[in-house]
Amino acid sequence: MTGLGKLIRAEFRLLRRDPSIAFVVIIPVLLVTIFGLLPSTGQPSEDFGGGRFIDYYVPPIITLIIGMMALNALSSALATYRERGVLRKMAVTPVRPVALMVAQGIVNLALLTGVTVLVLAIGGIAFDVVIPRQLGGFALAFVLCVSAMFSIGLLISALAPNGKAANGIGTVAFFPLAFLAGLWTPGPMMPDVVRRISDFSPLGAGSQAMQRAWEGSFPEPLHLVVLLAFTLGVGFTAARLFRWQ
Repeated sequence: MTGLGKLIRAEFRLLRRDPSIAFVVIIPVLLVTIFGLLPSTGQPSEDFGGGRFIDYYVPPIITLIIGMMALNALSSALATYRERGVLRKMAVTPVRPVALMVAQGIVNLALLTGVTVLVLAIGGIAFDVVIPRQLGGFALAFVLCVSAMFSIGLLISALAPNGKAANGIGTVAFFPLAFLAGLWTPGPMMPDVVRRISDFSPLGAGSQAMQRAWEGSFPEPLHLVVLLAFTLGVGFTAARLFRWQ
C-alpha cells in the first residue's frame, strides 16, 4: 500500500472514532425526515410555483452537509494536527505533509457523497422527492461547491492557532453562509436583495446551482463562476498562508 493509501485508511479510522461526525449524518437525515412528514411542507404551494417545500429544501440540506464538513471537520482536524506537531513530524518522513491534506479531502468527500446519497434516498423513497433531472449539472455544482467550501476550510485551518479556534471560527462562518444557502428561508421565499447576495456566496451559489439542476436546467454560469472563483482564489490564499508547524 502506498503512503497516501495508508494515510487515507488511517484517516477513515480516525473519522469513524470521532463522535462529532455523527451530527453530519444525523442532522440532515432528521431535517429531511421532519420536513417530509409535516403536512404543510408536503403539499403544493404557490410560493414555490406549485411545487412542494420539501422539493426545494433538499439542496439547502446538501449544502448544510458540505458546510459542516468543510468549516468544522476539515478545518479543525488540520489545525489540530499542526498544534500537536503531527505535520512537523511528517515533514521528515518520505510522506509529505501535503499528502495528509489530500487524504483529508478524499475522506471528507467520501463521507459527503455517502450522506448526500442517503438524504436523496430517504427523500425519494419516503417523500417522493425526485432525483435531479440534470444529473451532470448537479454533479458539477456539487463538486464545485465542495471544492469552494474545502478551500475556505483550509484557509481557516491555515489561520487558526489551534483546533478549538478553527472550530470556533468555522462555526461563526457557518451560520451566515447557511442562511444564504436557504437553510432557514428557501430561495423562492427570500427577499430579492438577500437572494442577490446569496448568488455571490459559496453555499448560496452552490444551493441555487443544484436547485436548477434538480428542476432539469443546467446551472447558471454566474453560480458556477462564483464557486470556481472561491475555489481558486481562496484555495491559493490558503496554500500560501498554510503553516506546517
